[in-house]
Amino acid sequence: MSDPMRPRASLRTAVVWEVLRDALDRHAKAGDGRPLDVLDTGGGSGNFAVPVAALGHRVTVVDPSPDALFALERRAAEAGVAERVRGVQGDVRGLFDVVDRAAYDAVLCHGVLEYVEDPAEGLRNAAAALRPGGLLSLLAAGLGGAVLSRTLAGHFHEARRALEDPDGRWGDGDPVPHRFTVERLTALVEGSGLRVGAVHGVRVFSDLVPGVLVDTEPGAREALLRLEAAVASMEAFHAVATQLHVLAESSAA
Repeated sequence: MSDPMRPRASLRTAVVWEVLRDALDRHAKAGDGRPLDVLDTGGGSGNFAVPVAALGHRVTVVDPSPDALFALERRAAEAGVAERVRGVQGDVRGLFDVVDRAAYDAVLCHGVLEYVEDPAEGLRNAAAALRPGGLLSLLAAGLGGAVLSRTLAGHFHEARRALEDPDGRWGDGDPVPHRFTVERLTALVEGSGLRVGAVHGVRVFSDLVPGVLVDTEPGAREALLRLEAAVASMEAFHAVATQLHVLAESSAA
Protein backbone atom coordinates (compact mmCIF):
# COMPACT_ATOMS: atom_id res chain seq x y z
CA MET A 1 0.00 0.00 0.00
CA SER A 2 1.11 3.59 -0.46
CA ASP A 3 1.65 4.22 3.23
CA PRO A 4 1.25 1.28 5.59
CA MET A 5 1.55 3.58 8.61
CA ARG A 6 -1.70 5.32 7.67
CA PRO A 7 -4.43 2.65 7.56
CA ARG A 8 -7.33 4.99 6.85
CA ALA A 9 -5.37 6.62 4.02
CA SER A 10 -4.55 3.21 2.57
CA LEU A 11 -8.25 2.42 2.29
CA ARG A 12 -8.62 5.45 0.04
CA THR A 13 -5.55 4.86 -2.12
CA ALA A 14 -5.00 1.09 -2.18
CA VAL A 15 -6.92 0.31 -5.37
CA VAL A 16 -5.35 3.16 -7.32
CA TRP A 17 -1.88 2.35 -6.06
CA GLU A 18 -2.08 -1.32 -7.01
CA VAL A 19 -3.37 -0.49 -10.51
CA LEU A 20 -0.83 2.29 -11.00
CA ARG A 21 2.12 0.24 -9.79
CA ASP A 22 1.26 -2.61 -12.16
CA ALA A 23 0.73 -0.20 -15.08
CA LEU A 24 4.08 1.52 -14.50
CA ASP A 25 5.80 -1.84 -14.25
CA ARG A 26 4.30 -3.00 -17.56
CA HIS A 27 5.13 0.30 -19.21
CA ALA A 28 8.76 0.15 -18.09
CA LYS A 29 9.14 -3.47 -19.18
CA ALA A 30 7.62 -2.68 -22.59
CA GLY A 31 10.44 -0.21 -23.13
CA ASP A 32 14.09 -0.80 -22.43
CA GLY A 33 13.60 -1.28 -18.71
CA ARG A 34 14.92 2.18 -17.83
CA PRO A 35 13.34 4.25 -15.06
CA LEU A 36 10.36 6.26 -16.23
CA ASP A 37 9.99 10.03 -16.18
CA VAL A 38 6.74 10.63 -14.28
CA LEU A 39 4.82 13.89 -13.85
CA ASP A 40 2.46 14.17 -10.88
CA THR A 41 0.31 17.23 -11.42
CA GLY A 42 -1.40 18.36 -8.23
CA GLY A 43 0.71 15.79 -6.40
CA GLY A 44 0.79 17.72 -3.12
CA SER A 45 2.95 16.22 -0.40
CA GLY A 46 3.76 13.10 -2.39
CA ASN A 47 1.16 10.45 -1.50
CA PHE A 48 1.84 8.85 -4.86
CA ALA A 49 5.05 10.56 -5.96
CA VAL A 50 7.19 9.16 -3.15
CA PRO A 51 6.05 5.52 -3.59
CA VAL A 52 6.52 5.87 -7.36
CA ALA A 53 10.05 7.17 -6.81
CA ALA A 54 10.65 4.22 -4.47
CA LEU A 55 10.03 1.98 -7.49
CA GLY A 56 13.06 3.62 -9.10
CA HIS A 57 11.32 6.18 -11.33
CA ARG A 58 12.05 9.92 -11.58
CA VAL A 59 9.08 12.05 -10.47
CA THR A 60 8.33 15.74 -10.99
CA VAL A 61 5.52 17.07 -8.79
CA VAL A 62 3.69 20.23 -9.84
CA ASP A 63 1.53 21.76 -7.12
CA PRO A 64 0.40 25.33 -6.34
CA SER A 65 1.02 25.01 -2.58
CA PRO A 66 4.50 25.88 -1.23
CA ASP A 67 3.60 24.11 2.04
CA ALA A 68 2.72 20.92 0.19
CA LEU A 69 5.97 21.05 -1.76
CA PHE A 70 7.94 21.55 1.45
CA ALA A 71 6.20 18.50 2.93
CA LEU A 72 7.01 16.60 -0.27
CA GLU A 73 10.69 17.42 0.06
CA ARG A 74 10.75 16.24 3.66
CA ARG A 75 8.79 13.09 2.88
CA ALA A 76 11.04 12.19 -0.04
CA ALA A 77 14.13 12.67 2.12
CA GLU A 78 12.71 10.47 4.87
CA ALA A 79 11.97 7.76 2.30
CA GLY A 80 15.47 7.99 0.84
CA VAL A 81 14.30 9.03 -2.63
CA ALA A 82 15.07 12.75 -2.57
CA GLU A 83 17.36 12.49 -5.61
CA ARG A 84 14.45 11.11 -7.70
CA VAL A 85 11.75 13.61 -6.65
CA ARG A 86 11.55 17.23 -7.78
CA GLY A 87 8.86 19.68 -6.67
CA VAL A 88 7.80 22.65 -8.81
CA GLN A 89 5.25 25.30 -7.91
CA GLY A 90 2.51 25.60 -10.52
CA ASP A 91 -0.82 24.16 -11.65
CA VAL A 92 -2.28 22.21 -14.53
CA ARG A 93 -3.69 25.32 -16.22
CA GLY A 94 -0.23 26.86 -16.58
CA LEU A 95 1.53 23.51 -16.73
CA PHE A 96 3.90 24.38 -19.55
CA ASP A 97 5.15 27.45 -17.75
CA VAL A 98 7.02 25.06 -15.45
CA VAL A 99 7.50 21.78 -17.36
CA ASP A 100 8.09 20.75 -20.97
CA ARG A 101 5.59 19.31 -23.39
CA ALA A 102 5.88 15.67 -24.44
CA ALA A 103 8.56 15.06 -21.81
CA TYR A 104 7.04 12.32 -19.62
CA ASP A 105 6.43 8.59 -19.89
CA ALA A 106 3.55 8.82 -17.41
CA VAL A 107 1.38 11.58 -15.99
CA LEU A 108 -0.64 11.34 -12.79
CA CYS A 109 -3.65 13.64 -12.58
CA HIS A 110 -5.24 12.71 -9.27
CA GLY A 111 -7.84 14.93 -7.59
CA VAL A 112 -7.24 17.80 -10.01
CA LEU A 113 -10.07 17.95 -12.52
CA GLU A 114 -12.65 18.46 -9.76
CA TYR A 115 -11.15 21.83 -8.91
CA VAL A 116 -10.01 23.40 -12.17
CA GLU A 117 -12.19 25.94 -13.91
CA ASP A 118 -12.08 24.04 -17.21
CA PRO A 119 -11.60 20.27 -16.79
CA ALA A 120 -11.23 19.73 -20.53
CA GLU A 121 -8.37 22.23 -20.72
CA GLY A 122 -6.68 20.70 -17.70
CA LEU A 123 -6.88 17.23 -19.19
CA ARG A 124 -5.58 18.42 -22.57
CA ASN A 125 -2.56 19.87 -20.81
CA ALA A 126 -1.94 16.65 -18.89
CA ALA A 127 -2.18 14.69 -22.14
CA ALA A 128 0.17 17.08 -23.94
CA ALA A 129 2.87 16.42 -21.33
CA LEU A 130 3.04 12.77 -22.41
CA ARG A 131 5.55 11.28 -24.78
CA PRO A 132 4.17 9.12 -27.61
CA GLY A 133 2.80 5.93 -26.09
CA GLY A 134 2.75 7.53 -22.64
CA LEU A 135 0.46 6.56 -19.77
CA LEU A 136 -2.12 8.75 -18.01
CA SER A 137 -3.49 7.89 -14.56
CA LEU A 138 -6.58 10.01 -13.95
CA LEU A 139 -8.50 10.07 -10.65
CA ALA A 140 -11.58 12.27 -10.24
CA ALA A 141 -14.68 12.60 -8.09
CA GLY A 142 -17.59 10.37 -9.07
CA LEU A 143 -21.13 11.71 -9.24
CA GLY A 144 -22.81 8.52 -8.06
CA GLY A 145 -20.85 8.33 -4.84
CA ALA A 146 -21.91 11.85 -3.87
CA VAL A 147 -25.57 11.15 -4.63
CA LEU A 148 -25.45 7.97 -2.56
CA SER A 149 -23.71 9.58 0.41
CA ARG A 150 -26.14 12.53 0.51
CA THR A 151 -29.05 10.10 0.33
CA LEU A 152 -27.77 7.91 3.14
CA ALA A 153 -27.24 11.03 5.25
CA GLY A 154 -30.91 11.92 4.77
CA HIS A 155 -30.22 14.92 2.51
CA PHE A 156 -32.60 13.84 -0.22
CA HIS A 157 -33.04 17.24 -1.85
CA GLU A 158 -29.27 17.66 -2.08
CA ALA A 159 -28.92 14.19 -3.58
CA ARG A 160 -31.50 15.05 -6.25
CA ARG A 161 -29.82 18.38 -6.95
CA ALA A 162 -26.43 16.70 -7.44
CA LEU A 163 -28.03 14.20 -9.78
CA GLU A 164 -29.53 16.94 -11.94
CA ASP A 165 -26.71 19.51 -11.77
CA PRO A 166 -24.42 19.57 -14.84
CA ASP A 167 -21.38 19.58 -12.57
CA GLY A 168 -22.78 17.18 -10.00
CA ARG A 169 -22.91 19.70 -7.16
CA TRP A 170 -25.39 19.18 -4.32
CA GLY A 171 -25.68 22.85 -3.33
CA ASP A 172 -23.98 26.20 -2.87
CA GLY A 173 -22.01 24.83 0.08
CA ASP A 174 -20.60 21.91 -1.89
CA PRO A 175 -16.78 22.17 -1.75
CA VAL A 176 -16.31 20.15 -4.97
CA PRO A 177 -16.85 22.19 -8.17
CA HIS A 178 -17.08 19.22 -10.56
CA ARG A 179 -18.05 15.56 -10.35
CA PHE A 180 -18.08 13.07 -13.17
CA THR A 181 -19.89 10.05 -14.51
CA VAL A 182 -17.85 7.38 -16.30
CA GLU A 183 -19.30 8.57 -19.59
CA ARG A 184 -18.33 12.21 -19.04
CA LEU A 185 -14.87 11.38 -17.77
CA THR A 186 -13.99 8.98 -20.56
CA ALA A 187 -15.34 11.45 -23.13
CA LEU A 188 -12.96 14.07 -21.74
CA VAL A 189 -10.07 11.60 -21.95
CA GLU A 190 -10.86 10.71 -25.54
CA GLY A 191 -11.36 14.38 -26.38
CA SER A 192 -7.81 15.05 -25.23
CA GLY A 193 -6.54 12.57 -27.82
CA LEU A 194 -5.93 9.62 -25.51
CA ARG A 195 -7.21 6.05 -25.67
CA VAL A 196 -9.03 4.74 -22.59
CA GLY A 197 -7.53 1.50 -21.36
CA ALA A 198 -9.36 0.72 -18.13
CA VAL A 199 -11.82 2.28 -15.67
CA HIS A 200 -11.94 1.52 -11.94
CA GLY A 201 -14.36 2.46 -9.19
CA VAL A 202 -12.53 3.73 -6.10
CA ARG A 203 -13.86 4.00 -2.54
CA VAL A 204 -17.05 2.18 -3.39
CA PHE A 205 -17.65 1.12 0.22
CA SER A 206 -14.88 2.62 2.38
CA ASP A 207 -16.53 6.05 2.77
CA LEU A 208 -19.81 4.45 3.82
CA VAL A 209 -18.54 2.02 6.44
CA PRO A 210 -18.30 3.44 10.01
CA GLY A 211 -14.68 4.09 10.92
CA VAL A 212 -15.07 2.49 14.32
CA LEU A 213 -15.95 -0.81 12.65
CA VAL A 214 -12.92 -0.72 10.37
CA ASP A 215 -10.54 0.34 13.12
CA THR A 216 -11.68 -2.02 15.88
CA GLU A 217 -13.15 -5.15 14.29
CA PRO A 218 -10.37 -7.76 13.85
CA GLY A 219 -9.52 -8.24 10.18
CA ALA A 220 -12.10 -5.69 9.02
CA ARG A 221 -9.68 -3.34 7.26
CA GLU A 222 -8.00 -6.13 5.30
CA ALA A 223 -11.37 -7.61 4.33
CA LEU A 224 -12.62 -4.21 3.17
CA LEU A 225 -9.47 -3.67 1.12
CA ARG A 226 -10.00 -7.01 -0.59
CA LEU A 227 -13.64 -6.15 -1.25
CA GLU A 228 -12.73 -2.78 -2.76
CA ALA A 229 -10.17 -4.48 -5.03
CA ALA A 230 -12.71 -7.11 -6.07
CA VAL A 231 -15.33 -4.60 -7.26
CA ALA A 232 -13.02 -1.93 -8.69
CA SER A 233 -13.21 -3.25 -12.25
CA MET A 234 -16.90 -4.19 -12.14
CA GLU A 235 -19.01 -1.73 -14.14
CA ALA A 236 -22.01 -2.22 -11.88
CA PHE A 237 -20.16 -0.51 -9.01
CA HIS A 238 -18.69 2.39 -10.99
CA ALA A 239 -21.99 4.24 -10.72
CA VAL A 240 -21.73 4.47 -6.91
CA ALA A 241 -17.99 4.97 -6.49
CA THR A 242 -16.74 8.03 -4.63
CA GLN A 243 -13.96 8.36 -7.19
CA LEU A 244 -13.34 7.12 -10.72
CA HIS A 245 -9.93 6.06 -11.94
CA VAL A 246 -9.08 5.94 -15.64
CA LEU A 247 -5.93 4.55 -17.21
CA ALA A 248 -5.30 5.90 -20.72
CA GLU A 249 -2.51 5.99 -23.28
CA SER A 250 -1.31 8.45 -25.88
CA SER A 251 -0.77 7.32 -29.44
CA ALA A 252 2.60 5.77 -30.25
CA ALA A 253 4.85 7.70 -32.58
